Amino acid sequence: MRDLVLGAAEQRLGPARARLLGEFIRFGMVGTVGFLVDAGVLLAMLRLGLGPWVGRIISYICAATATYTLNRLWTFRAAQQGASWRQWGLFLLLNLSGFAFNYGAYALLLLTVPLVLAQPVLGVAAGALAGIFANFFVSRRFVFRAGR
Repeated sequence: MRDLVLGAAEQRLGPARARLLGEFIRFGMVGTVGFLVDAGVLLAMLRLGLGPWVGRIISYICAATATYTLNRLWTFRAAQQGASWRQWGLFLLLNLSGFAFNYGAYALLLLTVPLVLAQPVLGVAAGALAGIFANFFVSRRFVFRAGR
């Protein structure tokens, strides 16, 4: 079934666009896992009394580490891989653009929407959506680009 779907996508879009679409879909699925890590760690940090600001920075780093690992192993597995620690650092550095959108949306909603202040996980979800396109672009273009 998977081969049938991929073959149809390649026939309709061409191999390069079909590969790009597949990577974006996998990236989005990995992002969903990242959201769950982000939200779960944030809730744990809130329970530990760290508050929504510092707690979110810690939860974001945990989520970014999880998404880096999954993207390296699954989304961009066809790309030739460099040293893991160096690539992880590059991933974190370059994904600061996505983090700016992500944390910016989170902070704006936290400050302006009482429901988000009461339920910060809603801000995490909005932030994840705000940062996905920037993160996909820099991850694909600069972090996992070797061997393309």
